[in-house]
This record gives sequence, structure tokens and C-alpha cells, in this order.
Amino acid sequence: MADKKPQIRFTGFTDDWEQRKLGEVAAYRNGKAHENDVTDNGKYVIVNSKFVSTNGEVKKFSDSQIEPLHKDEIAFVLSDVPNGRAIARTFLIDKDDKYTLNQRIAGITPKEETDAYFLYILMNRNPYFLRFDDGNKQTNLSVNDVMQFEAAYPSFREQHKIGELFKTVDDAITLHQRKYDKLKNIKKSMLEKMFPKNGAKKPEIRFAGFTDDWEQRKFSDVVDIGSGMDYKHLGEGDIPVYGTGGYMLSVDAALSEDKDAIGIGRKGTIDKPYILRAPFWTVDTLFYCIPKDGYDLDFTSCLFQNVDWKKKDESTGVPSLSKVIINNVETAAPSYDEQRKIGDYFKGIDNLITLHQRKLEKLQNIKKSMLEKMFV
Repeated sequence: MADKKPQIRFTGFTDDWEQRKLGEVAAYRNGKAHENDVTDNGKYVIVNSKFVSTNGEVKKFSDSQIEPLHKDEIAFVLSDVPNGRAIARTFLIDKDDKYTLNQRIAGITPKEETDAYFLYILMNRNPYFLRFDDGNKQTNLSVNDVMQFEAAYPSFREQHKIGELFKTVDDAITLHQRKYDKLKNIKKSMLEKMFPKNGAKKPEIRFAGFTDDWEQRKFSDVVDIGSGMDYKHLGEGDIPVYGTGGYMLSVDAALSEDKDAIGIGRKGTIDKPYILRAPFWTVDTLFYCIPKDGYDLDFTSCLFQNVDWKKKDESTGVPSLSKVIINNVETAAPSYDEQRKIGDYFKGIDNLITLHQRKLEKLQNIKKSMLEKMFV
């Protein structure tokens, strides 16, 4: 007989969890077609499969007042969307009379003695629902498919405790995701404004005290490009080996002993340059570009990030770059002192982005572990 108690639980709760079908703990209703109700200034946000799968980024509005959703009701996707697998995604309604359901979205209303957030976490991408998806054709869940979903439930008090905990974690994840996204957008905007546009000699925004024109350069003037090599003949060590996806393993030799560089893909991922701190080794699909005298590393990294490398791809198959292509890219650079100012500014933004990314990943891992250990 399957274990009826989770591995971790709150103090004071010892009873077995009991098996329940969804039809026993929640009510079900279907959404309706709202295509004729869509307007730019309607009252209700229409919850559709795209809305749920993109966490609310895509919104349509309706003037219809047909069956608005209520707080703590769960919107549940019954069908795949053409451009992605959205089946069984859930969206917990956060306030009354703001949303309405589109067709092929079910409204799941927790009954008395069922905690909404507990049920939301339980249903979200549960393996039970994914078994209906073969990955080849559009999947459509029926009312019976949904309401026959069976899982273990503790008492309402324990459900509520678990729901509150997961809401706290989810709120923290959302907070760091927003901060991360905001910082990425700030960086993107400042990369556009703190570097001259094509043909211009001065950027839109710059630090006080700098007024001279930027000078036109080619990347061949800015960096020396080195080729990565196979590492399999090397022994284990503490020198990191990098590929287009980042760190791979550590060996006992270095291609660059004391000079930092910018890594950029020769094949495969060619549009995600990143800084390499010496000593390091790179594989043969990753160039390493060492700034020449008079060029700041962090500033040079920004130059690489400002290039649309995908447009430089001349291959007909796997995306690829050559030294010739990189060297011929035209750019512009100011004095070294201004480079340092700009480089330090973007280094600070990158550090904050990394901080929130790590916090986000840590919270996501914590949640994953909690899901495994706090549910039966």
C-alpha cells in the first residue's frame, strides 16, 4: 500500500492523507467563446491557453459580463496551443470580477474544506494530466479526465498551512523574477543609449566630463582572437574549461594563463558572448577574444553584446562564425577612461542580474524539493 504521509510536514499533523478525486473536492465549469467580445477597453481579462502558459503576458479584454471568475478559482487549460504545450497549466485567480474564461479553459472552484492554493499547487503540471499528452497531436482533456484526477489530501488545516508556505515561496520567486527581468530590460536599454548608433560619433547618454567623439574601429583593432582546442588529452586540475554553454569541467592546463577574454561561439550558440577569467581553456567551438592594450575588458564585453551575431552567420546549417567575420565587424570606442566608466557601470548591472538569477534558481530548487517532500 502506498505511503499516505509526506516525508516532511508541519508539527502537530500526524494523520494519514486520504485519497480523493477532484470531483469530490472541487466544482467544474467550462469557459465560453469570447472572440466577439474582445475590445481594447473591456472590463474583463480573458483567460485563454496562451494567457496561462505565458504567465499573463498576453491579454485580451471583454465587455461581456458572462460568469466572471472569483478569487481563489482555478483556471485550467484543457487543450494545447498551436505554438507550445500548455496542457494542464493552471492560473489561480487573485481577485473577484476581473477575469472571464475563454473556451477550452475550465474553472475549478474548491469546495468547502479544500484550500485553494494547496489545490492549485497540486494540480499544476501534475503527471496525471500529462499522460494524456503524446507530444504529437493536439490534446483535449474532457470533463471526466479532469474530475477523475485522484490525489492524496490532508485535513483542511494542514492544506492551508502548506498552501500558505508555497504562496510565500511563489511570491518570492515572482519578486526576484520581476527584478531580474527589470534589470535585463534596463541593461538592454542602456546598451542602446550609452553606445553610438550606426554612423553617430557620440552616444545618447554618457558620463559627465566626457565630450570627445568616439573613434571608429574594427574588432581587429580591439581584440586578438584565439581558437579553442580539444581538452581530452589533459588531466584533471583546477583550470576551468568553457564551451558555448559555459563551464564544462576543470583540467591541468590553460590556453590563457593570465589574460581575461570574451568567449564567443564559433559554432552552435554564436550570440551569447560572455567574459572568461584567466586562467582558462576553451573547446574548439568557442573563440576567446583578448582585449588589446587600451581596451577595457568589461567595455569590450559590451561591444560584443551590442552586435547582432545571428545576422553575421553565413552558414547554411549549424550557425557559425569565423575570425574574419568577427574581425571585420565595425564598432566605435571612446578614451580608455570613459571605457572604464562604462565597463564598471555594466559590470555592476551584471552583478545584480547574477544575484537575482541565483536567488531565483535557489528558490526554484527549494520549491522543487518541497514539492517532492511535502506531498504524498
